[in-house]
Amino acid sequence: MDAVRLIAAGRHALAQSGAAMDIVGEAWQAQALAQGIGSWLAVTGPPELRSEARGLGEAGGRGCGVLDRAALRGEGRAPDYPPRAAQLTEVVDVRQALLGLQELLGEVGIALVGVACGTDDEGLYWQCIESIDAADESSDRVRAILRRMTVRERGSASGVA
Repeated sequence: MDAVRLIAAGRHALAQSGAAMDIVGEAWQAQALAQGIGSWLAVTGPPELRSEARGLGEAGGRGCGVLDRAALRGEGRAPDYPPRAAQLTEVVDVRQALLGLQELLGEVGIALVGVACGTDDEGLYWQCIESIDAADESSDRVRAILRRMTVRERGSASGVA
Protein backbone atom coordinates (compact mmCIF):
# COMPACT_ATOMS: atom_id res chain seq x y z
CA MET A 1 0.00 0.00 0.00
CA ASP A 2 1.21 3.51 -0.75
CA ALA A 3 2.64 5.56 2.14
CA VAL A 4 0.18 8.43 1.61
CA ARG A 5 -2.78 6.07 2.12
CA LEU A 6 -1.21 4.54 5.23
CA ILE A 7 -0.58 7.98 6.68
CA ALA A 8 -4.19 8.96 6.02
CA ALA A 9 -5.33 5.79 7.78
CA GLY A 10 -3.10 6.63 10.73
CA ARG A 11 -4.41 10.17 10.98
CA HIS A 12 -7.98 8.87 10.89
CA ALA A 13 -7.28 6.23 13.55
CA LEU A 14 -5.61 8.81 15.79
CA ALA A 15 -8.57 11.16 15.40
CA GLN A 16 -10.91 8.33 16.42
CA SER A 17 -8.82 7.36 19.47
CA GLY A 18 -10.35 8.36 22.75
CA ALA A 19 -8.68 6.27 25.43
CA ALA A 20 -5.15 7.06 26.51
CA MET A 21 -3.84 3.62 25.58
CA ASP A 22 -5.39 3.90 22.11
CA ILE A 23 -3.54 7.19 21.60
CA VAL A 24 -0.31 5.61 22.82
CA GLY A 25 -0.91 2.73 20.40
CA GLU A 26 -1.39 5.18 17.54
CA ALA A 27 1.84 6.94 18.52
CA TRP A 28 3.55 3.56 18.20
CA GLN A 29 1.91 3.07 14.79
CA ALA A 30 3.13 6.50 13.61
CA GLN A 31 6.70 5.74 14.70
CA ALA A 32 6.57 2.37 12.94
CA LEU A 33 5.41 4.18 9.81
CA ALA A 34 8.24 6.73 10.13
CA GLN A 35 10.66 3.82 10.44
CA GLY A 36 9.16 2.09 7.41
CA ILE A 37 9.14 5.16 5.17
CA GLY A 38 12.67 6.09 6.21
CA SER A 39 13.92 2.58 5.55
CA TRP A 40 12.13 2.41 2.21
CA LEU A 41 13.63 5.73 1.08
CA ALA A 42 17.08 4.72 2.36
CA VAL A 43 17.01 1.71 0.03
CA THR A 44 15.02 2.91 -2.98
CA GLY A 45 14.95 6.70 -2.74
CA PRO A 46 17.18 9.17 -4.54
CA PRO A 47 20.83 8.63 -3.54
CA GLU A 48 21.23 12.15 -2.13
CA LEU A 49 18.34 11.56 0.32
CA ARG A 50 19.43 8.15 1.56
CA SER A 51 21.54 9.31 4.50
CA GLU A 52 18.74 11.47 5.92
CA ALA A 53 16.21 8.73 5.16
CA ARG A 54 18.32 6.23 7.09
CA GLY A 55 18.25 8.67 10.02
CA LEU A 56 14.45 8.83 9.81
CA GLY A 57 14.24 5.04 9.85
CA GLU A 58 16.49 4.90 12.89
CA ALA A 59 14.56 7.65 14.70
CA GLY A 60 11.26 5.86 14.02
CA GLY A 61 12.75 2.64 15.34
CA ARG A 62 13.87 4.37 18.53
CA GLY A 63 10.38 5.85 18.86
CA CYS A 64 8.88 2.36 18.65
CA GLY A 65 11.35 1.17 21.25
CA VAL A 66 10.30 3.87 23.72
CA LEU A 67 6.75 2.60 23.60
CA ASP A 68 7.68 -1.08 23.61
CA ARG A 69 9.88 -0.74 26.71
CA ALA A 70 7.06 0.94 28.57
CA ALA A 71 4.65 -1.81 27.51
CA LEU A 72 7.01 -4.44 28.87
CA ARG A 73 6.99 -2.64 32.23
CA GLY A 74 3.21 -2.96 32.25
CA GLU A 75 2.57 0.79 31.97
CA GLY A 76 0.89 0.54 28.63
CA ARG A 77 0.31 -1.96 25.92
CA ALA A 78 1.97 -2.50 22.63
CA PRO A 79 -0.53 -2.99 19.85
CA ASP A 80 -1.53 -6.64 19.50
CA TYR A 81 -1.83 -6.22 15.75
CA PRO A 82 0.85 -5.71 13.11
CA PRO A 83 1.89 -2.16 12.41
CA ARG A 84 0.27 -0.41 9.46
CA ALA A 85 3.81 0.07 8.23
CA ALA A 86 3.93 -3.66 7.45
CA GLN A 87 1.55 -2.88 4.57
CA LEU A 88 3.94 -0.32 3.04
CA THR A 89 4.78 -1.34 -0.52
CA GLU A 90 5.64 1.98 -2.16
CA VAL A 91 6.14 5.68 -1.75
CA VAL A 92 4.70 7.06 -4.97
CA ASP A 93 4.90 10.76 -4.07
CA VAL A 94 7.83 11.24 -1.72
CA ARG A 95 7.07 14.89 -0.94
CA GLN A 96 3.38 14.23 -0.17
CA ALA A 97 4.27 11.23 1.97
CA LEU A 98 6.80 13.25 3.97
CA LEU A 99 4.45 16.20 4.40
CA GLY A 100 1.68 13.84 5.55
CA LEU A 101 4.04 12.03 7.91
CA GLN A 102 5.11 15.35 9.38
CA GLU A 103 1.46 16.26 10.00
CA LEU A 104 0.78 12.85 11.56
CA LEU A 105 3.79 13.16 13.88
CA GLY A 106 2.64 16.64 14.93
CA GLU A 107 -0.86 15.35 15.66
CA VAL A 108 0.62 12.45 17.64
CA GLY A 109 2.64 14.90 19.73
CA ILE A 110 -0.43 17.02 20.47
CA ALA A 111 -2.50 13.96 21.39
CA LEU A 112 0.25 12.69 23.69
CA VAL A 113 0.43 16.08 25.44
CA GLY A 114 -3.29 15.70 26.14
CA VAL A 115 -2.77 12.23 27.58
CA ALA A 116 0.20 13.38 29.68
CA CYS A 117 -1.72 16.35 31.06
CA GLY A 118 -4.77 14.24 31.85
CA THR A 119 -3.18 11.34 33.68
CA ASP A 120 -2.35 10.78 37.32
CA ASP A 121 -0.27 7.72 36.40
CA GLU A 122 3.36 8.77 36.61
CA GLY A 123 4.50 5.90 34.37
CA LEU A 124 2.07 6.83 31.62
CA TYR A 125 3.06 10.48 31.97
CA TRP A 126 6.75 9.73 31.40
CA GLN A 127 5.95 7.33 28.59
CA CYS A 128 4.08 10.17 26.86
CA ILE A 129 6.96 12.60 27.43
CA GLU A 130 9.45 10.15 25.90
CA SER A 131 7.08 9.48 23.02
CA ILE A 132 6.66 13.21 22.38
CA ASP A 133 10.44 13.55 22.20
CA ALA A 134 10.60 10.62 19.77
CA ALA A 135 7.90 12.13 17.54
CA ASP A 136 9.78 15.44 17.55
CA GLU A 137 13.02 13.70 16.54
CA SER A 138 11.26 11.86 13.70
CA SER A 139 9.65 15.11 12.59
CA ASP A 140 13.07 16.82 12.58
CA ARG A 141 14.36 14.04 10.33
CA VAL A 142 11.42 14.50 7.96
CA ARG A 143 12.17 18.25 7.79
CA ALA A 144 15.82 17.50 6.95
CA ILE A 145 14.77 15.27 4.06
CA LEU A 146 12.33 17.89 2.78
CA ARG A 147 15.06 20.55 2.92
CA ARG A 148 17.43 18.28 1.02
CA MET A 149 14.73 17.66 -1.59
CA THR A 150 14.19 21.39 -2.02
CA VAL A 151 17.91 22.01 -2.50
CA ARG A 152 18.06 19.14 -4.99
CA GLU A 153 15.08 20.47 -6.95
CA ARG A 154 16.49 24.00 -7.05
CA GLY A 155 19.80 22.61 -8.30
CA SER A 156 18.02 20.64 -11.01
CA ALA A 157 15.98 23.68 -12.05
CA SER A 158 19.10 25.80 -12.41
CA GLY A 159 20.93 23.08 -14.36
CA VAL A 160 23.30 22.20 -11.52
CA ALA A 161 23.49 18.49 -10.77
